[in-house]
Amino acid sequence: MFKRTEESKLTSWFFEIDRKLLSGVLILIVLGIYFAVSAGSVAADRINEPWYFFFLKGLPFYIVGITGLFVASWLNKKMIIRLSALDVIFGLVLLAVTLIAPQSIKGSNRFVSMFGLHILPSDIMKPGFVIITAWFVAKMRDKFGDKLFSSWRTVFSKDLSWWYYLVVLIPALFIIFKHPDVGTAALYLAVLAMILLVAGLPLLAFFGLIGFGIMGLTVAYFTMPHVHNRFAAMFTGSGDKFQVTQSVQSIQHGGLFGTGNDAFIKQSLPDAHTDFIYAAIAEDFGAILACVLLGLIFYIFKRLVSDAMNARDKFVFYAVTGTATLFITQTCINIVSTLRLFPPKGMTLPFISYGGSSLLAFCALFGMVIALIREDKWR
Repeated sequence: MFKRTEESKLTSWFFEIDRKLLSGVLILIVLGIYFAVSAGSVAADRINEPWYFFFLKGLPFYIVGITGLFVASWLNKKMIIRLSALDVIFGLVLLAVTLIAPQSIKGSNRFVSMFGLHILPSDIMKPGFVIITAWFVAKMRDKFGDKLFSSWRTVFSKDLSWWYYLVVLIPALFIIFKHPDVGTAALYLAVLAMILLVAGLPLLAFFGLIGFGIMGLTVAYFTMPHVHNRFAAMFTGSGDKFQVTQSVQSIQHGGLFGTGNDAFIKQSLPDAHTDFIYAAIAEDFGAILACVLLGLIFYIFKRLVSDAMNARDKFVFYAVTGTATLFITQTCINIVSTLRLFPPKGMTLPFISYGGSSLLAFCALFGMVIALIREDKWR
């Protein structure tokens, strides 16, 4: 469709990036803006604001996010690693702030207030976590080869050691779990487990990580009332199940082609523009368009998997694998919660749900991954 007729930095960028992946992400963002406005009009009406309230409120995030996506796609590998390290440090500082001076939203103490904005540190740190995890595992493989998982050193060793990584990971997961945000902690562990698996982690150890996650979920079930209540509501039908019931009814009411202006069930859905936006989409536009949206999401996932499999650099392979895992796992958690197949976790649908921290994080991550794929393929 396009022919390369000149040589410039812009031309090189255009012809060397994965344009299909970038186009898919941009289409998803545009659809997300439209869906967030459509679903957000109901939430705006509940607080006596005009229908475009959430659009105006989210517009700065969309501008910064899309700009960041393109800017990050121009960076080289060294700059991406440094930026990711800064992101991890920034995220850890913000996580520490949530223990001292948290900003509470809807009873959740996971947020930090900065410059009049409510920031979710566990979302902001996702890009840095994926990239730095991939970089660290690649470095360990370069140094120890196939013995990277048996190369444990003491805490005080000057050599590269898993302890350096765990010193950062464990406090972050502890704070996220303590918020409590069991879903996001499990998401981080899923990304780590998949990167380690493709790096050669023995299956026994991999299932050990899964067991660790199940153990954490079990602890949460017996020690955190909201986790206990959500699982009890799902499996026994008792307790508060209003949101998930309304979600399923919204999808059923939408039918194949949607109800448009007659979509009334979503009006009583508390988080129609955030956690349960997929239900609002299905009621507004119908099951056919909702399935098309899922097709676009899985197309982006397929592009990531393809780029990962074709990567020459182990670091790029791990980074794209981690990105694909994060993207599809968070999507699946959101969708199955919407369909009442899993207890609601308060997790956004990537690029679609209204939420500044999530949008900025995924734009930054995909921009950096697109840059890494380009550099790996052409340089």
